[in-house]
Amino acid sequence: MAKLPFCVGLTGGIGSGKSEVTRVFARLGAQIVDTDAIAHQLTGPDGAAMAAIVSVFGAEMATCTGALDRAAMRNRVFSNPELRKALEDILHPLIRAESVRRIDAVNSSYALLVVPLLAENQAAYRPLIDRILVVDCDETQQIERTAARPGLNVEQASAILASQASRASRLAIADDLIDNRGDLPRLNEQVERLHVLYLKLAAKGSAQI
Repeated sequence: MAKLPFCVGLTGGIGSGKSEVTRVFARLGAQIVDTDAIAHQLTGPDGAAMAAIVSVFGAEMATCTGALDRAAMRNRVFSNPELRKALEDILHPLIRAESVRRIDAVNSSYALLVVPLLAENQAAYRPLIDRILVVDCDETQQIERTAARPGLNVEQASAILASQASRASRLAIADDLIDNRGDLPRLNEQVERLHVLYLKLAAKGSAQI
């Protein structure tokens, strides 16, 4: 495989602020490859993953439009590690393959590959990434922000957080860190500084300066 463009892997726990950070990077000109968005396309109406999902989990996991019934699947696999792995075994190879294709097509100075569960899936994604950027905040903030989303409460937010890699595990893999415990201007300032760094690194073709 030919060398891919310079790529920064963005990760962070649920409610850490990855979406806002991604929006700022995109506004500055970085090209975004979002694995969550890819997953949604693969599991959309007649998406590329749906035939395998229906084969393994049954037709009741598809809506009348041919898309994944996300609520039903979440209830089915969340507390069942074996079923969750079965779903991941279907989705992850497809998501990674599409991620590679999109990174290869990048025409900006660098790509920002958004992988929420990067700490859990380093073996698959680390070879694609030159640097890892972690968005971080206090766990109490993560729970509060997640519980504020439609259809979620504090108990559910806490359960999701507990199912992910620990904050310490994410910090341990970080080359760069965004502290999202403060306000939006502070967040923008950090992203802008890192954008300048990534432009320099991409121009050098190196992950180090």
